[in-house]
Amino acid sequence: MTLNARQEEIAMLLRDVDKVDVDELAIRFDVTAQTVRRDLGDLCDRGLAIRTHGGARRVLSTSSRGYEERRRLFGVEKAAIGKQAAQLIPNNCSVFLNIGTTTEQVAKALTAHTDLTVISNNINVIQIFLNAKLRELVLVGGAVRQSDGAIVGNQAVEFIDRYKADFAVIGASSLDSDGSVLDFDDREVAVARAIIRNARIKILVADISKFESDAPVRICDVSELDYVITDATPPAAFCAVAEAANTSIFIVDDTK
Repeated sequence: MTLNARQEEIAMLLRDVDKVDVDELAIRFDVTAQTVRRDLGDLCDRGLAIRTHGGARRVLSTSSRGYEERRRLFGVEKAAIGKQAAQLIPNNCSVFLNIGTTTEQVAKALTAHTDLTVISNNINVIQIFLNAKLRELVLVGGAVRQSDGAIVGNQAVEFIDRYKADFAVIGASSLDSDGSVLDFDDREVAVARAIIRNARIKILVADISKFESDAPVRICDVSELDYVITDATPPAAFCAVAEAANTSIFIVDDTK
């Protein structure tokens, strides 16, 4: 059976946006919500979409998205997450920031702080801080991954192991409801692990879409973190693991 015109348009829409909402589609096409649900059901049955509560989402590949594309996605949410993370970090302290489009937003929010020591394997973060009133700005040494400006590999790990910071702020490509924090590149993960073990307080910044992406390499478990900052309530199982470990979850309001 071929797709009808409305289903084809929904499939085309999912190439441009991550998610579609039943009620919004019903208004767009001037049909009932029940009709939209049937359309989405057909698309999901054909592997063209994945069901979500209240709608459907784009089928994500198991490979990492391009960095520039990730930077454009969920910009408002990432900015709100960044501001919340910055509120947890005082002036006159040291902080690790790893590679990631959300950690870049944390960096932007931290530029108003004073007397920070910032250590990062993210060239983009270093550029953000160039004119900030810092005590020290440290670029991690090692091989540069040209696709996104990340410094990764054994040299970077050895460099980070020379430091002990008050705070670590890390991003991730994927979160699992069992509490796993995941990424695609084992070299990048090795750096993130080094950052975590050399920090006193660990903060994960990740928008809720990370639960819809699958990455194979484990960074850590949510129980190893002090704070998780995201933009919507995570799955109940993830929250239960966090609660058992006394890991605080902050849900930001991106409308403020």
